[in-house]
Amino acid sequence: KKPLSSGLTAMEKKLAEYKCNTNEAIQLKLVRFPEDLEDDNTTFNPEYSHQVFGDDEVAFGYKGLKILLYYIAGNLSTLFRIEYTSKVNEKFDCVEADDVESKIREIIPPGFCTNTDDFVSLLEKEVNFKPFGMLLHTYSVHEEAGEDITYQIYKADMTCPGFREYHERLQTFLMWFIETASFIDVDDERWNYFLVFEKYNKDGATLFATVGYMTVYNYYVYPDKTRPRVSQMLILPPFQGEGHGAQLLETVHRYYMSSPTVLDITAEDPSENYVKLRDFVLVKLCQDLLCFSPVKLMQGFSQEMVTEAQQKLKINKQHTRRVYEILRLRATNMGDAEQSRSYRLDVKRRLIGPYKKKQRELAKMRRCLRPEEMTNQLNQIDLNLQREQLEESFQQLVSDYRRVLERLAQA
Repeated sequence: KKPLSSGLTAMEKKLAEYKCNTNEAIQLKLVRFPEDLEDDNTTFNPEYSHQVFGDDEVAFGYKGLKILLYYIAGNLSTLFRIEYTSKVNEKFDCVEADDVESKIREIIPPGFCTNTDDFVSLLEKEVNFKPFGMLLHTYSVHEEAGEDITYQIYKADMTCPGFREYHERLQTFLMWFIETASFIDVDDERWNYFLVFEKYNKDGATLFATVGYMTVYNYYVYPDKTRPRVSQMLILPPFQGEGHGAQLLETVHRYYMSSPTVLDITAEDPSENYVKLRDFVLVKLCQDLLCFSPVKLMQGFSQEMVTEAQQKLKINKQHTRRVYEILRLRATNMGDAEQSRSYRLDVKRRLIGPYKKKQRELAKMRRCLRPEEMTNQLNQIDLNLQREQLEESFQQLVSDYRRVLERLAQA
């Protein structure tokens, strides 16, 4: 055995130079004009690549590795190329470079370009690309440059010509921006697809660029209802932070609101960011309902709120409760000792539910295991810890709620 202090061998040092971080190596682009290809400002990188390259997010065997995945902005025709300055070879200590190409080929559909000229000639046909499906909503965003940019949201399905292939290209972005992404079974007709596009001008023509999308699965609820569940939602990085997620979610809610067979809308395993977005959208939708008037908010959470939010806006009970807490915070003078105490107790009573359940289960277990006095002492320790955790949860929640209210005030 060699002593540990000898550090890295020359060989290991040399091999370490052939490791590349795949989040940096992968370069993504949404291309509108040929000059975008050379413009570093249009490049963006993945947030995650572990689903393709393993938990270390490393590709071994290359120096200066670049994995180029360029997409035409509208129909997402793809250019895929791998570039590097040097690569390990077989003679070099019998190590083999990772097969980067086949890993990428597993997630991108066939039919991509491998050279720039082919890609640029496809770019000229982009003027023929039109959004799929039915137009649901048009809105505009005021840009810093002083112009208004128009966006549109469409609902599509697999019967739209060309949509199946387009969706295959679109869903590859999930791998890079959603931590636990998976591709969906598009042959299941219960999926709905909602797409956001930007309208832009090129040589006097109006073209469309892909901004983001959402997939929703319609679960059946006995006897004659459905419960749509948001599965995936992605706004592409060049468009993030401009309010498109809120527009999309609100449009989807409004689409289902008009359907008498829809019970309410849920989400599958939502991320923290999605919860913040949903809080904002649902509070915006609910704030004008009569059941959320300041007087009623101060009387506490009620069945009337649950019923009205579900019937009119397709919001489920759990989300309605959060909406109530956020709107009640807005109506509460937290500087007033009595009002703030009442608010704190009301929220903590909801937060303590899961603790109490756990407490009952623990008590049951301990009765079988330990003498009585031991249980009491432990319960006491638990209670103090529980109070601390509860207070922490409450403070965190209030700060999240305040951010929602700030955003609402600016909307």
